Amino acid sequence: MGKRKEFEGIVTSDKMNKTRVVKVTRFGKHSKYSRTMKTYKKFKAHDEKNEAKTGDTVRIVETKPLSKDKCFRISEIVKKAELLHVQVKEEIQ
Repeated sequence: MGKRKEFEGIVTSDKMNKTRVVKVTRFGKHSKYSRTMKTYKKFKAHDEKNEAKTGDTVRIVETKPLSKDKCFRISEIVKKAELLHVQVKEEIQ
């Protein structure tokens, strides 16, 4: 039996229920010009507990088709996103 595909990427959208959009970036060499090129692809992945948020780095694993677009599931959250824009509202009295 074959091995399941496994990718690591960043969650770009968490607006759907139990579904996350994960952007996977990879580097490859151009066949003619031998230049290193960066390409990416977005996958929809199943997140049963709605744990992953936008900006998290996650590992996704191939699974049986869960819907028309979903063929991956989130196996683990590698790194949580750092809160960059935390605003504290102070009231002036």
